[in-house]
Amino acid sequence: MPTATYAQYGEGRKAHKGGRILTATLLPARRAEGAEAGSRWSLRGNRRQVLIDLAMILVALLDVWLKSQWLKALPPDPNFPAVEPYQEWFNWLAVAALVGRRRFPFVVLVLTIPGFFTGWAQMAAMIALYTVARRYITGWQTVVAGVLVWSCRFMTWPPSEFTKTPISGHFHSAIYGFLVIGLPIAIALLAHARQELADRITELAESRERERVLHAHAIRADERAKLAREMHDVVSHQVSLIAMQAGALRMAVADAEHKQVAGTIRTLSTRTLDELRQLVSVLRTTEDSQPGVDELPELAADAGFEVSMQVKGPVDDLAAPVAGAVYRTVQEALTNIRKHAAGASATVLVDADSDDVLVEVRNTAGTPSPAQPSLPSGGHGLVGLRERATLLGGEFSAGPTEEGGFVVMASFPRQRSGSN
Repeated sequence: MPTATYAQYGEGRKAHKGGRILTATLLPARRAEGAEAGSRWSLRGNRRQVLIDLAMILVALLDVWLKSQWLKALPPDPNFPAVEPYQEWFNWLAVAALVGRRRFPFVVLVLTIPGFFTGWAQMAAMIALYTVARRYITGWQTVVAGVLVWSCRFMTWPPSEFTKTPISGHFHSAIYGFLVIGLPIAIALLAHARQELADRITELAESRERERVLHAHAIRADERAKLAREMHDVVSHQVSLIAMQAGALRMAVADAEHKQVAGTIRTLSTRTLDELRQLVSVLRTTEDSQPGVDELPELAADAGFEVSMQVKGPVDDLAAPVAGAVYRTVQEALTNIRKHAAGASATVLVDADSDDVLVEVRNTAGTPSPAQPSLPSGGHGLVGLRERATLLGGEFSAGPTEEGGFVVMASFPRQRSGSN
Protein backbone atom coordinates (compact mmCIF):
# COMPACT_ATOMS: atom_id res chain seq x y z
CA MET A 1 0.00 0.00 0.00
CA PRO A 2 1.45 3.42 -0.88
CA THR A 3 2.75 5.32 2.08
CA ALA A 4 2.27 9.00 2.81
CA THR A 5 5.85 9.52 1.72
CA TYR A 6 4.93 8.39 -1.76
CA ALA A 7 1.78 10.48 -1.61
CA GLN A 8 3.84 13.54 -0.82
CA TYR A 9 6.69 13.04 -3.23
CA GLY A 10 5.25 10.59 -5.78
CA GLU A 11 4.87 11.70 -9.37
CA GLY A 12 1.49 12.83 -10.55
CA ARG A 13 -0.13 13.02 -7.12
CA LYS A 14 -2.41 15.98 -6.37
CA ALA A 15 -3.08 17.01 -2.81
CA HIS A 16 -6.52 17.80 -1.48
CA LYS A 17 -7.00 21.48 -0.88
CA GLY A 18 -7.71 21.00 2.79
CA GLY A 19 -4.02 21.04 3.67
CA ARG A 20 -2.11 23.43 5.87
CA ILE A 21 0.75 25.70 4.99
CA LEU A 22 2.81 26.17 8.12
CA THR A 23 5.79 24.15 6.97
CA ALA A 24 9.51 24.56 6.74
CA THR A 25 10.76 26.12 3.55
CA LEU A 26 13.45 24.31 1.61
CA LEU A 27 16.02 26.68 0.20
CA PRO A 28 18.45 25.72 -2.54
CA ALA A 29 22.09 25.47 -1.66
CA ARG A 30 23.94 28.67 -2.36
CA ARG A 31 27.63 29.33 -2.22
CA ALA A 32 28.86 32.40 -0.44
CA GLU A 33 29.48 35.42 -2.61
CA GLY A 34 33.09 35.70 -3.65
CA ALA A 35 33.85 32.15 -2.52
CA GLU A 36 34.63 30.71 -5.91
CA ALA A 37 38.26 30.41 -6.82
CA GLY A 38 39.58 33.21 -8.93
CA SER A 39 36.73 35.54 -8.07
CA ARG A 40 37.22 39.30 -8.31
CA TRP A 41 37.96 40.11 -4.71
CA SER A 42 36.71 43.42 -3.39
CA LEU A 43 38.56 45.61 -0.97
CA ARG A 44 35.42 47.30 0.31
CA GLY A 45 34.14 46.00 3.59
CA ASN A 46 36.82 43.31 3.92
CA ARG A 47 39.34 44.28 6.54
CA ARG A 48 41.29 41.05 6.26
CA GLN A 49 41.92 41.48 2.55
CA VAL A 50 42.94 45.11 3.05
CA LEU A 51 45.48 44.08 5.70
CA ILE A 52 46.87 41.35 3.43
CA ASP A 53 47.21 43.80 0.54
CA LEU A 54 48.95 46.34 2.72
CA ALA A 55 51.33 43.69 4.04
CA MET A 56 52.24 42.54 0.52
CA ILE A 57 52.80 46.09 -0.68
CA LEU A 58 54.97 46.74 2.38
CA VAL A 59 57.07 43.63 1.67
CA ALA A 60 57.57 44.68 -1.97
CA LEU A 61 58.38 48.23 -0.85
CA LEU A 62 60.99 47.05 1.63
CA ASP A 63 62.49 44.74 -0.99
CA VAL A 64 62.98 47.62 -3.42
CA TRP A 65 64.05 50.21 -0.85
CA LEU A 66 66.57 48.01 0.99
CA LYS A 67 68.18 46.85 -2.24
CA SER A 68 68.32 50.46 -3.45
CA GLN A 69 70.01 51.60 -0.25
CA TRP A 70 72.45 48.73 -0.44
CA LEU A 71 73.45 49.50 -4.02
CA LYS A 72 73.89 53.19 -3.24
CA ALA A 73 76.09 52.36 -0.26
CA LEU A 74 78.51 50.32 -2.35
CA PRO A 75 81.77 52.07 -3.37
CA PRO A 76 82.05 53.01 -7.04
CA ASP A 77 83.17 50.07 -9.18
CA PRO A 78 84.01 50.53 -12.87
CA ASN A 79 83.15 46.86 -13.46
CA PHE A 80 79.71 47.22 -11.90
CA PRO A 81 77.18 49.47 -13.72
CA ALA A 82 75.77 52.36 -11.75
CA VAL A 83 72.10 52.57 -10.82
CA GLU A 84 70.24 54.63 -13.38
CA PRO A 85 67.27 56.85 -12.46
CA TYR A 86 64.93 55.00 -14.83
CA GLN A 87 65.66 51.76 -12.95
CA GLU A 88 64.48 53.30 -9.71
CA TRP A 89 61.37 54.67 -11.40
CA PHE A 90 60.52 51.23 -12.80
CA ASN A 91 61.01 49.71 -9.34
CA TRP A 92 58.67 52.17 -7.65
CA LEU A 93 56.15 51.73 -10.48
CA ALA A 94 56.14 47.99 -9.83
CA VAL A 95 55.41 48.55 -6.14
CA ALA A 96 52.71 51.15 -6.79
CA ALA A 97 51.00 48.90 -9.34
CA LEU A 98 50.29 46.30 -6.64
CA VAL A 99 47.45 48.49 -5.39
CA GLY A 100 45.30 47.30 -8.28
CA ARG A 101 46.41 43.68 -8.34
CA ARG A 102 43.03 42.25 -7.30
CA ARG A 103 41.10 44.11 -9.97
CA PHE A 104 43.60 43.99 -12.86
CA PRO A 105 46.03 41.19 -12.00
CA PHE A 106 47.52 40.61 -15.46
CA VAL A 107 47.96 44.33 -16.16
CA VAL A 108 49.67 44.75 -12.79
CA LEU A 109 52.05 41.91 -13.59
CA VAL A 110 52.97 43.52 -16.91
CA LEU A 111 53.69 46.76 -15.05
CA THR A 112 56.05 44.96 -12.65
CA ILE A 113 58.10 43.36 -15.44
CA PRO A 114 60.23 46.47 -16.28
CA GLY A 115 61.08 46.94 -12.61
CA PHE A 116 62.14 43.30 -12.26
CA PHE A 117 64.00 43.12 -15.59
CA THR A 118 65.96 46.36 -15.39
CA GLY A 119 65.96 46.71 -11.62
CA TRP A 120 65.38 44.57 -8.56
CA ALA A 121 61.57 44.53 -8.00
CA GLN A 122 61.54 40.73 -7.76
CA MET A 123 59.15 40.51 -4.81
CA ALA A 124 56.59 42.77 -6.54
CA ALA A 125 56.70 40.57 -9.64
CA MET A 126 56.25 37.40 -7.55
CA ILE A 127 53.26 38.88 -5.74
CA ALA A 128 51.71 39.89 -9.07
CA LEU A 129 52.37 36.39 -10.45
CA TYR A 130 50.61 34.85 -7.45
CA THR A 131 47.56 37.04 -8.06
CA VAL A 132 47.42 36.08 -11.75
CA ALA A 133 47.76 32.37 -10.91
CA ARG A 134 45.08 32.70 -8.24
CA ARG A 135 42.66 34.30 -10.69
CA TYR A 136 43.47 32.29 -13.82
CA ILE A 137 44.57 29.01 -12.28
CA THR A 138 44.62 27.12 -15.62
CA GLY A 139 44.45 30.05 -18.06
CA TRP A 140 46.91 31.27 -20.60
CA GLN A 141 47.47 34.35 -18.48
CA THR A 142 49.24 32.24 -15.86
CA VAL A 143 51.50 30.66 -18.48
CA VAL A 144 52.42 34.00 -20.02
CA ALA A 145 52.97 35.59 -16.62
CA GLY A 146 55.22 32.72 -15.56
CA VAL A 147 57.31 32.99 -18.73
CA LEU A 148 57.72 36.74 -18.28
CA VAL A 149 58.83 36.49 -14.65
CA TRP A 150 61.18 33.58 -15.44
CA SER A 151 62.71 35.58 -18.30
CA CYS A 152 63.34 38.52 -15.98
CA ARG A 153 65.18 36.22 -13.56
CA PHE A 154 67.08 34.43 -16.32
CA MET A 155 68.14 37.54 -18.27
CA THR A 156 70.38 40.27 -16.92
CA TRP A 157 70.46 44.01 -17.48
CA PRO A 158 72.09 45.54 -19.39
CA PRO A 159 72.10 42.98 -22.24
CA SER A 160 75.87 43.29 -22.59
CA GLU A 161 76.24 41.70 -19.17
CA PHE A 162 74.13 38.72 -20.28
CA THR A 163 76.54 37.89 -23.09
CA LYS A 164 79.49 37.95 -20.69
CA THR A 165 77.92 35.41 -18.34
CA PRO A 166 79.28 31.87 -18.69
CA ILE A 167 77.02 28.94 -19.51
CA SER A 168 77.10 27.72 -15.92
CA GLY A 169 75.76 31.08 -14.84
CA HIS A 170 72.89 30.79 -17.32
CA PHE A 171 71.96 27.36 -15.95
CA HIS A 172 72.13 28.75 -12.43
CA SER A 173 69.85 31.65 -13.38
CA ALA A 174 67.42 29.29 -15.16
CA ILE A 175 67.12 27.06 -12.08
CA TYR A 176 66.54 30.01 -9.77
CA GLY A 177 64.05 31.38 -12.30
CA PHE A 178 61.94 28.24 -11.91
CA LEU A 179 62.11 28.63 -8.15
CA VAL A 180 61.03 32.26 -8.40
CA ILE A 181 57.94 31.44 -10.49
CA GLY A 182 57.26 28.08 -8.80
CA LEU A 183 56.76 29.50 -5.31
CA PRO A 184 53.89 31.94 -6.09
CA ILE A 185 52.19 29.49 -8.46
CA ALA A 186 52.41 26.71 -5.86
CA ILE A 187 50.91 28.99 -3.20
CA ALA A 188 48.15 29.95 -5.62
CA LEU A 189 47.38 26.27 -6.30
CA LEU A 190 47.30 25.60 -2.57
CA ALA A 191 44.92 28.51 -1.95
CA HIS A 192 42.74 27.35 -4.84
CA ALA A 193 42.58 23.79 -3.47
CA ARG A 194 41.75 25.10 0.00
CA GLN A 195 38.93 27.25 -1.35
CA GLU A 196 37.54 24.35 -3.37
CA LEU A 197 37.63 22.12 -0.30
CA ALA A 198 35.85 24.75 1.79
CA ASP A 199 33.18 25.11 -0.91
CA ARG A 200 32.65 21.35 -1.08
CA ILE A 201 32.31 21.15 2.70
CA THR A 202 29.76 23.97 2.64
CA GLU A 203 27.77 22.31 -0.14
CA LEU A 204 27.88 18.99 1.70
CA ALA A 205 26.59 20.60 4.89
CA GLU A 206 23.76 22.30 2.99
CA SER A 207 22.91 19.06 1.20
CA ARG A 208 22.76 17.15 4.47
CA GLU A 209 20.51 19.84 5.95
CA ARG A 210 18.13 19.59 2.98
CA GLU A 211 18.08 15.82 3.32
CA ARG A 212 17.33 16.14 7.02
CA VAL A 213 14.41 18.47 6.35
CA LEU A 214 13.08 16.20 3.60
CA HIS A 215 13.34 13.21 5.91
CA ALA A 216 11.49 15.10 8.64
CA HIS A 217 8.76 16.01 6.13
CA ALA A 218 8.44 12.39 5.07
CA ILE A 219 8.16 11.19 8.66
CA ARG A 220 5.57 13.86 9.44
CA ALA A 221 3.58 12.95 6.33
CA ASP A 222 3.50 9.29 7.40
CA GLU A 223 2.41 10.27 10.91
CA ARG A 224 -0.33 12.54 9.56
CA ALA A 225 -1.62 9.81 7.25
CA LYS A 226 -1.63 7.29 10.08
CA LEU A 227 -3.49 9.70 12.35
CA ALA A 228 -6.00 10.40 9.58
CA ARG A 229 -6.67 6.71 9.08
CA GLU A 230 -7.16 6.17 12.81
CA MET A 231 -9.57 9.09 13.10
CA HIS A 232 -11.53 8.02 10.07
CA ASP A 233 -11.77 4.36 11.12
CA VAL A 234 -12.61 4.98 14.78
CA VAL A 235 -14.66 8.18 14.85
CA SER A 236 -16.48 8.21 11.54
CA HIS A 237 -17.86 4.72 12.04
CA GLN A 238 -19.39 5.61 15.39
CA VAL A 239 -20.77 8.94 14.19
CA SER A 240 -22.29 7.25 11.14
CA LEU A 241 -24.09 4.80 13.41
CA ILE A 242 -25.41 7.69 15.48
CA ALA A 243 -26.74 9.41 12.36
CA MET A 244 -28.40 6.20 11.13
CA GLN A 245 -29.98 5.49 14.50
CA ALA A 246 -31.22 9.07 14.77
CA GLY A 247 -32.76 8.82 11.31
CA ALA A 248 -34.45 5.55 12.22
CA LEU A 249 -35.71 7.01 15.51
CA ARG A 250 -37.13 10.03 13.70
CA MET A 251 -39.14 7.77 11.41
CA ALA A 252 -40.28 5.53 14.25
CA VAL A 253 -41.57 8.01 16.84
CA ALA A 254 -44.82 9.87 16.43
CA ASP A 255 -44.32 12.66 18.95
CA ALA A 256 -43.33 15.94 17.23
CA GLU A 257 -40.92 16.94 19.99
CA HIS A 258 -39.15 13.57 19.78
CA LYS A 259 -38.97 13.88 16.00
CA GLN A 260 -37.31 17.28 16.39
CA VAL A 261 -34.77 15.90 18.86
CA ALA A 262 -34.00 12.99 16.55
CA GLY A 263 -33.65 15.39 13.60
CA THR A 264 -31.30 17.58 15.58
CA ILE A 265 -29.13 14.57 16.48
CA ARG A 266 -29.03 13.50 12.85
CA THR A 267 -28.13 17.03 11.69
CA LEU A 268 -25.34 17.35 14.24
CA SER A 269 -24.02 13.90 13.32
CA THR A 270 -24.03 14.72 9.61
CA ARG A 271 -22.21 18.00 10.12
CA THR A 272 -19.73 16.30 12.44
CA LEU A 273 -18.98 13.80 9.69
CA ASP A 274 -18.44 16.63 7.20
CA GLU A 275 -16.02 18.41 9.51
CA LEU A 276 -14.27 15.15 10.29
CA ARG A 277 -13.73 14.55 6.58
CA GLN A 278 -12.29 18.06 6.24
CA LEU A 279 -9.96 17.42 9.17
CA VAL A 280 -8.85 14.09 7.73
CA SER A 281 -8.19 15.76 4.37
CA VAL A 282 -6.04 18.34 6.18
CA LEU A 283 -3.97 15.59 7.79
CA ARG A 284 -3.57 13.74 4.51
CA THR A 285 -2.67 16.78 2.46
CA THR A 286 0.91 17.24 1.30
CA GLU A 287 2.53 20.63 1.64
CA ASP A 288 3.67 21.00 -1.94
CA SER A 289 0.21 21.69 -3.33
CA GLN A 290 -1.73 24.37 -1.52
CA PRO A 291 -4.94 26.16 -2.50
CA GLY A 292 -4.54 29.79 -3.41
CA VAL A 293 -6.45 32.98 -4.05
CA ASP A 294 -7.58 31.77 -7.46
CA GLU A 295 -9.69 29.08 -5.75
CA LEU A 296 -11.63 31.50 -3.56
CA PRO A 297 -14.55 31.89 -6.02
CA GLU A 298 -15.13 28.14 -5.91
CA LEU A 299 -14.96 28.24 -2.12
CA ALA A 300 -17.54 31.04 -2.01
CA ALA A 301 -19.84 29.18 -4.41
CA ASP A 302 -19.81 26.11 -2.16
CA ALA A 303 -20.40 28.07 1.06
CA GLY A 304 -24.15 27.39 1.11
CA PHE A 305 -25.17 31.03 1.58
CA GLU A 306 -24.78 34.34 -0.22
CA VAL A 307 -21.13 35.42 -0.47
CA SER A 308 -19.87 38.52 -2.28
CA MET A 309 -16.25 38.16 -3.40
CA GLN A 310 -13.87 41.01 -4.35
CA VAL A 311 -10.14 40.64 -5.16
CA LYS A 312 -7.96 43.71 -5.72
CA GLY A 313 -4.41 43.92 -7.00
CA PRO A 314 -2.02 41.29 -8.37
CA VAL A 315 -2.29 37.96 -6.58
CA ASP A 316 -0.50 35.67 -9.02
CA ASP A 317 2.95 36.45 -7.64
CA LEU A 318 2.12 35.82 -3.98
CA ALA A 319 4.36 33.41 -2.13
CA ALA A 320 2.74 29.98 -1.82
CA PRO A 321 2.48 30.10 2.03
CA VAL A 322 0.89 33.56 1.86
CA ALA A 323 -1.62 32.55 -0.83
CA GLY A 324 -2.48 29.46 1.21
CA ALA A 325 -2.93 31.55 4.35
CA VAL A 326 -5.36 33.86 2.54
CA TYR A 327 -7.37 30.86 1.39
CA ARG A 328 -7.43 29.28 4.87
CA THR A 329 -8.51 32.52 6.50
CA VAL A 330 -11.47 32.90 4.16
CA GLN A 331 -12.31 29.20 4.45
CA GLU A 332 -12.36 29.25 8.25
CA ALA A 333 -14.39 32.47 8.35
CA LEU A 334 -17.03 31.10 5.96
CA THR A 335 -17.18 27.85 7.92
CA ASN A 336 -17.82 29.78 11.13
CA ILE A 337 -20.55 31.81 9.45
CA ARG A 338 -22.28 28.66 8.27
CA LYS A 339 -22.02 27.11 11.72
CA HIS A 340 -22.90 30.06 13.94
CA ALA A 341 -24.78 32.60 11.81
CA ALA A 342 -27.38 30.70 9.84
CA GLY A 343 -29.21 32.88 7.33
CA ALA A 344 -26.46 35.51 7.20
CA SER A 345 -24.71 36.81 4.08
CA ALA A 346 -21.02 37.57 3.82
CA THR A 347 -18.63 39.82 1.91
CA VAL A 348 -15.02 38.78 1.24
CA LEU A 349 -12.35 41.34 0.35
CA VAL A 350 -8.78 40.44 -0.66
CA ASP A 351 -6.64 43.54 -1.26
CA ALA A 352 -3.14 42.95 -2.67
CA ASP A 353 -2.45 46.47 -3.92
CA SER A 354 0.00 47.33 -1.11
CA ASP A 355 3.04 45.64 0.39
CA ASP A 356 0.74 43.58 2.61
CA VAL A 357 -2.14 41.38 1.52
CA LEU A 358 -5.27 42.35 3.43
CA VAL A 359 -8.10 39.86 3.96
CA GLU A 360 -11.49 40.83 5.36
CA VAL A 361 -14.52 38.57 5.79
CA ARG A 362 -17.60 40.35 7.12
CA ASN A 363 -21.06 38.83 7.67
CA THR A 364 -24.45 40.18 8.63
CA ALA A 365 -26.40 39.12 11.67
CA GLY A 366 -27.76 35.59 11.42
CA THR A 367 -31.34 34.43 11.90
CA PRO A 368 -31.05 31.18 13.82
CA SER A 369 -33.91 28.73 13.55
CA PRO A 370 -34.96 26.08 16.11
CA ALA A 371 -34.72 23.53 13.32
CA GLN A 372 -31.11 24.50 12.71
CA PRO A 373 -29.43 24.52 16.11
CA SER A 374 -26.00 26.07 16.28
CA LEU A 375 -23.05 23.72 16.55
CA PRO A 376 -20.80 23.68 19.58
CA SER A 377 -17.43 25.33 19.12
CA GLY A 378 -14.14 25.15 20.97
CA GLY A 379 -12.89 28.42 19.53
CA HIS A 380 -9.77 26.80 18.10
CA GLY A 381 -10.40 28.02 14.54
CA LEU A 382 -9.71 31.68 15.25
CA VAL A 383 -6.76 30.77 17.45
CA GLY A 384 -5.29 28.80 14.57
CA LEU A 385 -5.78 31.74 12.19
CA ARG A 386 -4.03 34.08 14.61
CA GLU A 387 -1.11 31.68 14.97
CA ARG A 388 -0.89 31.27 11.19
CA ALA A 389 -0.75 35.04 10.68
CA THR A 390 1.89 35.46 13.39
CA LEU A 391 4.12 32.76 11.90
CA LEU A 392 3.98 34.47 8.52
CA GLY A 393 4.83 37.87 9.97
CA GLY A 394 1.27 39.24 9.67
CA GLU A 395 -1.56 40.37 11.94
CA PHE A 396 -5.00 39.01 12.75
CA SER A 397 -8.12 40.36 14.45
CA ALA A 398 -11.71 39.25 14.79
CA GLY A 399 -14.78 40.50 16.62
CA PRO A 400 -18.46 41.45 16.42
CA THR A 401 -19.67 44.43 14.41
CA GLU A 402 -22.08 47.17 15.48
CA GLU A 403 -24.72 45.76 13.13
CA GLY A 404 -24.73 42.43 15.00
CA GLY A 405 -22.54 40.56 12.56
CA PHE A 406 -18.94 39.46 12.76
CA VAL A 407 -15.73 40.49 10.98
CA VAL A 408 -12.47 38.62 10.50
CA MET A 409 -9.43 40.63 9.32
CA ALA A 410 -5.91 39.49 8.59
CA SER A 411 -2.83 40.91 6.86
CA PHE A 412 0.13 39.03 5.46
CA PRO A 413 3.36 40.28 3.85
CA ARG A 414 3.48 39.57 0.12
CA GLN A 415 6.61 37.52 0.67
CA ARG A 416 6.75 35.14 3.55
CA SER A 417 8.79 36.67 6.37
CA GLY A 418 7.98 34.52 9.37
CA SER A 419 9.80 31.39 10.48
CA ASN A 420 8.36 28.01 11.09
